[in-house]
Amino acid sequence: MPNRRECEGFDIEALGLRFHATVGRFADGRLAEVFITNHKAGSMAGILASDSAVLCSIALQYGAPLDELRHALKRDGRGEPASPIGAALDRIAP
Repeated sequence: MPNRRECEGFDIEALGLRFHATVGRFADGRLAEVFITNHKAGSMAGILASDSAVLCSIALQYGAPLDELRHALKRDGRGEPASPIGAALDRIAP
C-alpha cells in the first residue's frame, strides 16, 4: 500500500463499547485495510480490536474476499456482529 492514500473513518459500537474504524481502499475501490481504536488506549478490548483489524488487513491484501471474512466472524442470536471487526466490516460491505 502507498504511504499516502484516501481513507474514511466512522464510529461503531460492539461489546457495549464505542470504537473508531478507519478503512483504506485499493485504487479499484476494494477494501484494503482496516484500523480500529477505542477511547481507552491500552485496554484489552482496544488491543484485541486493533489486532483483529491488522489480521483482517493482511488477509484482504493477500486476496481474501470481504464477504468470506464477514461470514466467518461470530454473530449474536439476532445475526448482528459480535465483535468490533465484524461491526466494521458489516458497515462497509456493499
